[in-house]
Amino acid sequence: MGEEDLHQLIRGCIKQDRKCQKMLYKAFYGFSMGICLRYAGNRDEAAEVMNQGFFKVFTHIESYDITRPFKAWLGKIMMNVSIDFYRANLKMAYTEDLEKAEHVSDGDVVDKNLHYNDLLAMVQKLPQAYRTVFNLFAIDGYSHEEIATMLNINVGTSKSNLHKARQKLKLMILKADSSANNANYNNGMNYNTSIVAINATNINGVFFNKGIWE
Repeated sequence: MGEEDLHQLIRGCIKQDRKCQKMLYKAFYGFSMGICLRYAGNRDEAAEVMNQGFFKVFTHIESYDITRPFKAWLGKIMMNVSIDFYRANLKMAYTEDLEKAEHVSDGDVVDKNLHYNDLLAMVQKLPQAYRTVFNLFAIDGYSHEEIATMLNINVGTSKSNLHKARQKLKLMILKADSSANNANYNNGMNYNTSIVAINATNINGVFFNKGIWE
């Protein structure tokens, strides 16, 4: 979509033109859903959050500065709505000690890379608190100090949840890799096929900002 077409849609949305709202929704559905899926536990939850996000977009679109990238403005709204959803629905307590996290050395998975959908599915399996901190730090690039402020937790809790998220992801990756190798062995293959790699920079900026393990 060209800039002029986009600005025309935005002007229509400011006037609460339903046709323009529908066209803007359809044009940025995939982008918005991609963000919400990272924070949500499943697609239905992501769709609910995304629709809340678009409601905010349409009610606050007059505040959008047309000199700035629209995707950045929209993406920030989707992220903020996802965090609001986290705050409203968080049930687990931050009681598990950092030392109790299962230990898996970084060397065990340093060469493992994932398809986007494989990694997304694993991230969605994380407990909500771990998933939210992981997304904010490893993918969206926020510091622990910023995350602590955003989620109303202390910095130590943010670091602890990130550590636990990584440990759980590593275990899931090792398990998936082991299952793939066993399947190949049972099929008579004489070579290993770890989870197929794609370069993170080819995933349209969804993964990663700071990296999964660092």
